[in-house]
Amino acid sequence: MPLFSVPPKTLCLIRLSAIGDCVHAVAMVQAIQRQWPQTRIVWIMGKLEAQLLSDLPGIDVIPFDKKAGFRGYWQIWRQLRHIRFDALLHMQSALRASLLRLGIKAKTVLGFDQERAGDGQQYFTNCKVKSPESPHVLDGFMAFAQELGIRDLTPQWLIPTSDIDDDWARKQIDGKPTLLISPAASKAFKNWTTAGYAALADYAASKGLQVFLCGGPSVVEQNMALEIISQCQSTPRNLIGKTNLKQLMALIKRSHMVLAPDTGPTHMATAAGIPVLGLYAHHNPQRTGPYHCRQYVVSIYEQLITQQTGRSLSELAWRTRLKDDQAMQQISIEQVKMAFDTLLGDFPLADETKHE
Repeated sequence: MPLFSVPPKTLCLIRLSAIGDCVHAVAMVQAIQRQWPQTRIVWIMGKLEAQLLSDLPGIDVIPFDKKAGFRGYWQIWRQLRHIRFDALLHMQSALRASLLRLGIKAKTVLGFDQERAGDGQQYFTNCKVKSPESPHVLDGFMAFAQELGIRDLTPQWLIPTSDIDDDWARKQIDGKPTLLISPAASKAFKNWTTAGYAALADYAASKGLQVFLCGGPSVVEQNMALEIISQCQSTPRNLIGKTNLKQLMALIKRSHMVLAPDTGPTHMATAAGIPVLGLYAHHNPQRTGPYHCRQYVVSIYEQLITQQTGRSLSELAWRTRLKDDQAMQQISIEQVKMAFDTLLGDFPLADETKHE
């Protein structure tokens, strides 16, 4: 039986990070909004994630600064001290999220079941959400909405971008079919090779696409961009460190496709309806891959994790990670070119008028 037969008045959601997971959670939240438009939803998320999602329609977003120590927790608790929520969706298996939950009043606290809970999260919740058959993170989030009583669980997204950001992105793209490469993940071991990205940039250029490199301002990412460009025969445009998250989202919305490893922009592209070519070695792409483009991923995860553990995927724990920091180097340029051709065949450049 669902928790609510009538719409609740107030819901609170804790999902602090990361960008991709918060984008998944947007689809869940907006499914709730479609069925219960009058329900007040408060979402506590990280400061970085709030840069992208703070203006979600109808959502009260409260940024949480984990670097502020106890003061960060106290600020949240003080802000919500007069509210008793009908339900709290505790959707992050991290101790800091569980500690944050302690100062928020709610009759029912939903959390992951034993299969997906971690860091002792099960001790901070009183309603365990059954994991769905699908391993994907998004489907696991949608199970929370289903537990509440939401019937339509079709993933849909509306992540706004301003007219200013849209105009900026339009000027960068200039009406040309564009491959957006986001080469760097949050952890270096998830990155593919600079030679591989350079080869794909040249290959995409030979097929009629302009290529942009996008990413954060870190020295590692900027150096990676310079290495890629130095190995290119074509001239990809370097926007690494030159966009904020809203500008990146606006740019993604006008791109023809995105190439990236296991990182947030793959899920931002999914939310924008843009095809994604994902590169995977350390995590199961059926769990963390671009939701609507899992058939296009280049993945050596299953092969390598079976070799490493001696077990099949069905025998492994849900979040099992491959432990080999050099694994991404085993993805070949030819494998990625083949996947690129398949994706380009399904999303031909002739369709490039959709954003103009």
